[in-house]
Amino acid sequence: MNTPTASMPTTTHTIRYNTGKKSLFLMSVKFEDLYGFMVEGNVDDVNVLNEVRERIREQGRVWWALEANKGANWYLQPKISSNEGVISVTSLKLSVLTNTITLRRLIRKGVPPVVRPKVWLSVSGAANKRSTVPETYYDELIRATEGKTTPATRQIDHDLPRTFPCHPWLNSEEGQASLRRVLVGYSFRDSEVGYCQGLNYVAALLLLVMKTEEDAFWMLAVLLENVLVSDCYTDTLSGCHVEQRVFKDLLAKKCPRIAAHLEAMGFDVSLVATEWFLCLFSKSLPSETTLRVWDVLFNEGAKVLFHVALAIFKMREDDLLRIQHIGDVIDILQTTTHHLYDPDELLTFAFDKIGSMTTNTITKERKKQETVVMAELDQRIRRLSSLKVDG
Repeated sequence: MNTPTASMPTTTHTIRYNTGKKSLFLMSVKFEDLYGFMVEGNVDDVNVLNEVRERIREQGRVWWALEANKGANWYLQPKISSNEGVISVTSLKLSVLTNTITLRRLIRKGVPPVVRPKVWLSVSGAANKRSTVPETYYDELIRATEGKTTPATRQIDHDLPRTFPCHPWLNSEEGQASLRRVLVGYSFRDSEVGYCQGLNYVAALLLLVMKTEEDAFWMLAVLLENVLVSDCYTDTLSGCHVEQRVFKDLLAKKCPRIAAHLEAMGFDVSLVATEWFLCLFSKSLPSETTLRVWDVLFNEGAKVLFHVALAIFKMREDDLLRIQHIGDVIDILQTTTHHLYDPDELLTFAFDKIGSMTTNTITKERKKQETVVMAELDQRIRRLSSLKVDG
């Protein structure tokens, strides 16, 4: 699964799409992106993607120069824990501190695809998680699941053909079998999560990046067990409901004009943001842009998802404030995410235009919203129970 470069268009036709300002007729083309997806965009998208490809090469040269200066795998050193973005220097070697600051800056500019697997495994904690179990853990887990049928495996089998069918490897028998093993394996590792729709897209993209099933499995494990808020993918989706409420409050604080306008229209931001958070933007953004978001996600934590979601709204503030129909809001946001082939454009907005959001602030907001969500779930369960009794 070598990472391909953007190819020239394979087919062309004219399409119409709404930018929020006016409808434009642009030449639509189908082309292969950086990770082998056949996607549809316009000629400008192809040009942007080729510019991104060149920036990736430049970033690669920066990483290689650092390896020559600091030694191979310098970024695999233990991470320094930080509190509210302030790194403690007590009893800390200057070289380790320097490496941590350098790594954070480099990762925000993008991890070259060739070193992405090693960097992700290290900064996310996946390598440490894997080191706590026998080396044969994954193979034995997969053998133990062979031939077993559960509600999770049935749903996985239903979703496999619908997972990125535009990607030749993921749509192949080999690709689907590989994805199935990762998803089924994790459903047995954590029966409380089992399987939730959305994880298929996340695991599929992890496979394309990590290259091996076992590495993809451990990245999925650390993502669900350490990086994201708990209960995002359980039956009740309570964690996801909490994140949606937190995001709505952050939108009101960071983009008050947009939030007020959307509320007056009766638009619920969860109509678009639920998929963003469950699929970690993998169904919405182009692949390399998604992976740039994940670069930072694995290094800095789930607060990055809020930065990116807010940035998407903020980028189209003027357009969103002009429209009056809910359908137009969805159209603008979907068109925007579909054409965000330049990761730097999105991440510059996410970190420079949105402003800082500390992990502590988000944690406090989550605790407040968790109380509300759990009360609502409890009421729903009580209503269902009473209906069964009456029936």
